[in-house]
Amino acid sequence: MPRYRRILLKLSGEALAGSRGQGIDTDTLQAIARECKQVRERGVELAIVIGGGNIFRGVAGASAGMDRASADYMGMLATCMNSLAIQDALEKMGVQTRVQSAIAMQQIAEPYIRRRAIRHLEKGRVVIFAGGTGNPYFTTDTTAALRAAEIGAELVLKATKVDGVYDADPNKVPGARRYTELTHHEVLTRRLAVMDSTALSLCMDNELPIVVFDLSVPGNVLRVLDGEPVGTWVRSKPAGAAPTLPA
Repeated sequence: MPRYRRILLKLSGEALAGSRGQGIDTDTLQAIARECKQVRERGVELAIVIGGGNIFRGVAGASAGMDRASADYMGMLATCMNSLAIQDALEKMGVQTRVQSAIAMQQIAEPYIRRRAIRHLEKGRVVIFAGGTGNPYFTTDTTAALRAAEIGAELVLKATKVDGVYDADPNKVPGARRYTELTHHEVLTRRLAVMDSTALSLCMDNELPIVVFDLSVPGNVLRVLDGEPVGTWVRSKPAGAAPTLPA
């Protein structure tokens, strides 16, 4: 029996860009789709939320002088493009999917309806949530936390380009230390780069565990689901009595 019945995978838009830095890299897209297929083959129900930063980032548009709400709506449309790309890659591998959008676009996606999303999951379909929350000023991290709580997910997998949460940027600070486990409260008070505060608060209030891990390592998603020590776990309470922060 799988350790988890239903999970939500949060992907950044940049994850689809691979080494290109922007747009969608076909090889990277297929690698992600293979990971998702393996999850379904384990009998785990899978939902996905993906960002749009590889195409357009609302915050960047606002900082360049655009109206923040307009820039965020453009970012939401970018998440829809990425969702369709993931859907296409999965279905070519024989995985049934449904895209549900918080922004109405009937020709390409279902509207987001909580009960319908749950029913799709129960039927073994991968559900991809597009369009963010449908509102500006909210990130796709917040979307992931919200949708995970709504569908009753047992775990949020935050896929990144590093192998967990560090006390400093490991790409800039030699000797930066990786945390193996944290509490939601520790992440909030220490302002660690896991999710934005709204998303973290939602996860904390609903006792939703988060695991931050490196998606670029093949098989890492299954290792997380098997309980192997991959990435950094963020929970409401430490799993053991030992200190959760590195010495």
